[in-house]
Amino acid sequence: MKDISLKPLTVTKAEAYLQLLRPKHWIKNLFVFAAVLFSYNISSLEYFTIAANAFICFCLAASTVYIFNDIKDVEKDRNHPKKIKRPLAAGIVGKGEALGILLIMLPTSLIYGFSLSIGFGAVISLYLINNLLYTLYLKNLVILDVMSIALGFILRVAGGAVAIRVYISPWLLLCTLLLSLFLGFTKRRTELLVLQAEARHHRQILQHYSLEFIDNMLSIVTASTLLSYSLYTIIESEDRYLMVTILFVLYGIFRYQYVMYNKNQGDSPEEVVLSDKPLLINIVLWVVASMVILYLI
Repeated sequence: MKDISLKPLTVTKAEAYLQLLRPKHWIKNLFVFAAVLFSYNISSLEYFTIAANAFICFCLAASTVYIFNDIKDVEKDRNHPKKIKRPLAAGIVGKGEALGILLIMLPTSLIYGFSLSIGFGAVISLYLINNLLYTLYLKNLVILDVMSIALGFILRVAGGAVAIRVYISPWLLLCTLLLSLFLGFTKRRTELLVLQAEARHHRQILQHYSLEFIDNMLSIVTASTLLSYSLYTIIESEDRYLMVTILFVLYGIFRYQYVMYNKNQGDSPEEVVLSDKPLLINIVLWVVASMVILYLI
């Protein structure tokens, strides 16, 4: 039995409400800026402002989904070694409070999305529907659960392009798909290792996965991700110097696998990125190198 009696004394109500929104997960929404970066418009204040608004809208939509998920799975979370610390599971925030916040954020994110453009509002709607289906149904279907997670990343990239009304390369969408599948399967693998015999009690779908199967999937998506990004920089990109950034992608994927295999981390990609300094530095260098090559060379 885990003792959580001291938790309410160490977290204020305001902090609990903020934790309910899971701001660390907002880092995933940075995929929205992919379109403005690779369309050579990052230096345009107008386009950057629109992309920033799209980012904020996705953050609102994502937090709405997280609150809904926490309300639905609160009892399961209370038996999970990490999720027990979430505000609802710890009893710091009540279901009624969480539902009230949810009912405010859901229409706000939709109104915000459609205020940017009808197309972007449609993307936000699809994002919310996909996550609703994931929470209620898809997360219990093997392989489709990870593909649903991947769709969320694709909608982020597509949403950024729709918001600023630019063409986005199918290669970039393919790279996003494969990278998100990589993150999804590493998440499942880490959950299997950390939860071990209790895995299927915390997440029902884990009984259909095995380490051998996931490792095979990771071999496929890792190679495919590297190949797709390499072909994108060679064939699709107007700037051949972008091939230099392949080195950063290689290191990033290898470093992430190192963290997953040697430190049993990976169930929370945003925490890995924010806590592993070499990986974080590599991502920053990739962004800087890409901007220099695309805009200065």
